[in-house]
Amino acid sequence: MSQPGGGGGPAPGPAAALDALGPERPAVSRILDRLRLGGVLGLVGLATVVGIPLQWASLKLGLPTRRTIPATYHRLLLRLIGVKVSVRGAPAAGRPLLILSNHASWLDIPVVGSLTPLFFVAKSEVAGWPVIGLLARFQRTVFVDRQRRHATGDVNREIAHRLQQGDPVVLFAEGTSSDGNRVLPFRTALVGAVREVFSTSEEVTVQPLSVAYVRLQGLPMGRLHRAVAAWYGDMDLAPHLLDVLRHGAIDVEVTFGPPVPLDAAHDRKSVTRLAEQTVRSLSARALAGRE
Repeated sequence: MSQPGGGGGPAPGPAAALDALGPERPAVSRILDRLRLGGVLGLVGLATVVGIPLQWASLKLGLPTRRTIPATYHRLLLRLIGVKVSVRGAPAAGRPLLILSNHASWLDIPVVGSLTPLFFVAKSEVAGWPVIGLLARFQRTVFVDRQRRHATGDVNREIAHRLQQGDPVVLFAEGTSSDGNRVLPFRTALVGAVREVFSTSEEVTVQPLSVAYVRLQGLPMGRLHRAVAAWYGDMDLAPHLLDVLRHGAIDVEVTFGPPVPLDAAHDRKSVTRLAEQTVRSLSARALAGRE
């Protein structure tokens, strides 16, 4: 996951978007919202307190549960928040598997992480972010220090090692988060990690993945209200996170595109461009409500 930015213009923010939904709610309704928020935070905290030591032990001992605990945790988290995920397609059966996804929100981590055992690649600063850093660590994220260019080889070798073990890796290929209404150009740098895999595998499967936030409170979200889910630009994390927890009822549509084989003879830039075009098309269809 990357720091928000590049969303195209100033962010209206969740509060502004929600104000447009209707008049101010009565005081009793606001009190009930606060009670719901407190309950959700309490249950999320309980699940986290239980899950952290279980995942820590699984990682230390190399247990199979190190792959299943994160997905279970994220499914529970989404259920508590009120985020409903609809999935079209499925992860490719071929391994090694590299998934290239668009990126609009911190919510992308639990949404994508809930689908199947996998891991992410994110910049090193994410590890220190409150809540998000925890979610990323839960998912066995590989953190990249962009200030240490000489470390790129080590990162690529770690990604290749995970791929060779059969774990799908997810790259948020835009390198930043968008406003959720469009897909930004994909970057090719970390896709180069697959070159390390060809020492033991003849082919790597690359699969596009579209994540689109489509409904709020059961109604089509629209461009204005997509800021309720999308986190980008200069948005502060804490208010955005609390608004998502408070209001919930967000529908997100996740679509797996057709897998593309990549061998040592393929140009990773052309494969990345193809994945970008596919994700842009799938996202546009989801946002427009088309099958």
